[in-house]
Amino acid sequence: MNKYKIKANEETLHASISNKYNPILTINSGDSIELNTIDVGWGFTEKNGRRIRFNSREKESEWGHPIIGPIAIHGAKQGMTLEVKVNDIIPSWYGWTCAGGYSNWHNRQLGLEKSNEVVFDWELDYNNNLGTCNYQDHCFQVTLSPFMGFMSVAPKEEGIHSTMPPRYCGGNIDCKELVKGSTLYLPISVDGALFSIGDGHAAQGDGEVSGQAIECPMDKVELLIRLREDLNIKMPRANTPNGWITFGFHEDLNQAMIIALEGMLELLQDEYGLEKAEATALASVVVDLRVTQIVNEVKGVHAVLGHDKITHMNQSEK
Repeated sequence: MNKYKIKANEETLHASISNKYNPILTINSGDSIELNTIDVGWGFTEKNGRRIRFNSREKESEWGHPIIGPIAIHGAKQGMTLEVKVNDIIPSWYGWTCAGGYSNWHNRQLGLEKSNEVVFDWELDYNNNLGTCNYQDHCFQVTLSPFMGFMSVAPKEEGIHSTMPPRYCGGNIDCKELVKGSTLYLPISVDGALFSIGDGHAAQGDGEVSGQAIECPMDKVELLIRLREDLNIKMPRANTPNGWITFGFHEDLNQAMIIALEGMLELLQDEYGLEKAEATALASVVVDLRVTQIVNEVKGVHAVLGHDKITHMNQSEK
């Protein structure tokens, strides 16, 4: 199996997703990729203060996340599943979090749309797993838990699509559970799959309530990519160090919850050979529903089944 290295630059970065974009690389199932990413402000700031700015090769008229790709996979066909394992993820030395100062639905609800924007600048110490923010008279320190906010294959719909909302094919999922050691499964809807990745986060709370996590570049992201012909899914799901996760995305939080729960019920039915009502009864005991994010045009909910939640055996084994 081959290992490829990709550097973030104006030949590899784009700010939207489309099934018509030419791939920057074509790999085989089982190959691995190592890449770096820039920050969400379309730049990278060196420790000496020099800022390097980047542009999208697609020259979109509207802002989007700086994402690397698309990467095509030989043999990928509609109906298959793309398995993306995060083998390593190392944040760079800085990041930031903003709140208030512009009009969107959550700022309006919180009364922050006319306030001055607040910016927390974070210094990231990966070796000690610590982020430090000195703000006015305060010093805040948080534990780092880096993950990629955006991972997606191309949608089947024609046209150019925003990176902001997550979709059935992935996208700006912003789930803090997708840390090193996680495997994300994405339903493939176009030949080649056309995978893209970006939007590094050093730490985030469920909900991402200001609209930002600790937004940061990543010095290293290492992925193992496989095709799964034996797995047919309609929405993303993940196997993380903490448990299995299924996702739901919708403008209505209630609908996002139902979509995430339906995915988890399907997983339980497949795993244990249960009917839907039986799976629902079991889920009520062992599955947690969490708000992934509320700020990406559609709401996100993820259902979590912890790896330690169920011990299962047949009656004959008791």
